[in-house]
Amino acid sequence: MTNEKSIQEIQEEIVEEFDMVGEWPEKYEYLMNIGKHLKPLPETFYTEENKVKGCQSNVWMVTRFEGGKIIFEGDSDALIVKGLVALLLRVFSNHSPEEILEAKMDFLERIGLQAHLSPTRNNGLLAMIKQIKFYALAYKAKMTA
Repeated sequence: MTNEKSIQEIQEEIVEEFDMVGEWPEKYEYLMNIGKHLKPLPETFYTEENKVKGCQSNVWMVTRFEGGKIIFEGDSDALIVKGLVALLLRVFSNHSPEEILEAKMDFLERIGLQAHLSPTRNNGLLAMIKQIKFYALAYKAKMTA
């Protein structure tokens, strides 16, 4: 599966989707529904090694590299966090390391998500983004080695 849309285009779609949803209780519900559609990881991936450090909830993230693109998969045991994982995977999966590293991450602020998350959830969100950027750096280094 190739991703024809840029990271910025995907972020724009997400902003538009959240703009169509009502107030924040409905936006949380929408976020949880997004998470419900996240495909579970194979059981063997739920390991300490694949856990994202810095998240209060359990979050697992794995990658593979195909055709110059990073494919991300992930899951969480908390519904809202699972929705956050699904959003991040939608934005970043199937893009090159360079695209990921150069991406302007503004959609979270534009939909008001960071202002409506608890400090611990915000920290977890930042930890997930940091992990995604770390994977992109690692794959970019492998490509140039």
